[in-house]
Amino acid sequence: MFKNINLLVTFECAARHQSYSTAAQELCMSQAAVSQQMRQLEQALNTKLFIRKAKQMLLSQQGEILFDSSKKALGIINQGICQIYQEDIAGELTVTSTQAFTSLWLMPRLQSFAKLHPNIQIRFLPSAGFEDFKQSQIDLAIRFGTQIKENTPKNLICEYFGEAFVYPICSAELAKGQNLALPNDLLSTWLVTLEKPGAYDWGTWFKSVNVTGYDQHKQWTKVNSTDTALTAVLNGHGVTLAAPYLCKPQLDSGELVIPFNFPHPATVKRYMVYDQNSTRLTRLKVFMEWLKEEM
Repeated sequence: MFKNINLLVTFECAARHQSYSTAAQELCMSQAAVSQQMRQLEQALNTKLFIRKAKQMLLSQQGEILFDSSKKALGIINQGICQIYQEDIAGELTVTSTQAFTSLWLMPRLQSFAKLHPNIQIRFLPSAGFEDFKQSQIDLAIRFGTQIKENTPKNLICEYFGEAFVYPICSAELAKGQNLALPNDLLSTWLVTLEKPGAYDWGTWFKSVNVTGYDQHKQWTKVNSTDTALTAVLNGHGVTLAAPYLCKPQLDSGELVIPFNFPHPATVKRYMVYDQNSTRLTRLKVFMEWLKEEM
């Protein structure tokens, strides 16, 4: 029977990253130590587990078999340890998301969650970037975009929970005053855009509705978050691109309108990113279930 579980822990990490150096960083040990342990493991099993290709350490057929079984076994052990040390539902959670989603969607609904779960305190950390979970003590990241899964570290769960379309949005007063009848009419007013719009830019939208000449447009207002953009249009300044759920009350009341029912080609996909081995997992699942129901 194989007895040195430390070698299996190092192997699982190196196999998951296909890199001795990345495994060394995660395990807080030297690359030489990882390499030495893998040699010991291969000698103990009398088989080749890795095949070097450029900077990657690819798994052999035997390595694939061991990786699959060690990943499952270590996962079961981690789950058992987490169940032993798991905290009660009561306590604090740190949640990070964009400034717009936090201020426009989450905060107005926070009282609803507080009534259901008064023993859970939420600490919000607004950020559009990919914060370090350990350094910032983050329990949940609510992320939006087209490349979230690809940019999520492999040791974290990235759970998809729906998507939404993006539309031009402006005040009812502006839509009436500017006589916005055709998409081309938007070139006669101010366009509010994010400094870094990413996939949800005005150029792509104009192309999708066959409007030309937008690249010559001079009336631009650039902001750093969607909540600022929606504040501008709510006060009658221009048109912006946004997901309607961020301003549903204002759309329902008629203060804001969607002048053209042509969505942006890129949808906003939603993800919840978290550590499945978190000691706060029970508490975290309560919040995530509420979030999915509200959305």
